[in-house]
Amino acid sequence: MRRPFVAGNWKMHGSRAENAQLIEALLLGLPAQPVAEIAVCPPFVYLWEVGRLLKSSSVVLGAQTVCAEPLGAFTGEVCAAMLKDVGCSYLIVGHSERRGIYKEDDALVARKFMSGQSAGLIPILCVGETLDERDSGATTAIVSRQLNAVLDLAGVGAFANAVVAYEPVWAIGTGKNATPQQAQEVHAHIRSAIAARDAKIAADLRILYGGSVKAANAREIFSMPDVDGGLIGGASLKADEFLKICAAAQVH
Repeated sequence: MRRPFVAGNWKMHGSRAENAQLIEALLLGLPAQPVAEIAVCPPFVYLWEVGRLLKSSSVVLGAQTVCAEPLGAFTGEVCAAMLKDVGCSYLIVGHSERRGIYKEDDALVARKFMSGQSAGLIPILCVGETLDERDSGATTAIVSRQLNAVLDLAGVGAFANAVVAYEPVWAIGTGKNATPQQAQEVHAHIRSAIAARDAKIAADLRILYGGSVKAANAREIFSMPDVDGGLIGGASLKADEFLKICAAAQVH
């Protein structure tokens, strides 16, 4: 049985004081041994300190992106081994903001996925379509293309130690949201695409939904058979809201 998973992507938010307050509230509000796995993904500069605040807790640490190169003269970049060294367990790759704003293509995302895995991190691979792509009926083609870039480079075996997050780009920070049924359709497609290469890995793969999840809609979305939790953006910065989302995942 797949363990539910909720990961909070803080994006470019936070301060030392705000982070300490948020973590304190999360740790007070979560069960000592939650049913769902919980992760938080702060900006690079706060990883070490947030990791220290999480020490001895059940909440794990993740990073928001990584350099595809293992080491070297890449000013301003952070490699996977460094993220592992400061205590990260997870790594987000291919987030729509990285793909859209920073023009990271499928090939680069696949390299980042492999770079993270080679250092012992578990990648959270983000896939998803824009509103124009959905309206034109291209959702499954776009998601398949993004998945295949990683499958072709890393092999299906890599997904035995990875997570996939479906994030409809049109539902991120817009207040719009895919219906639970729309989310389920794409999640089922993702699982089917992996199953075409390895049924066992597909059955065990955790697939998260990442499009404007809130406390008000989390339980209904998480109740879908192929939705194993959420990649949470803005709501992960509000302790009460994030705790309610985590609670919704406990009963998945």
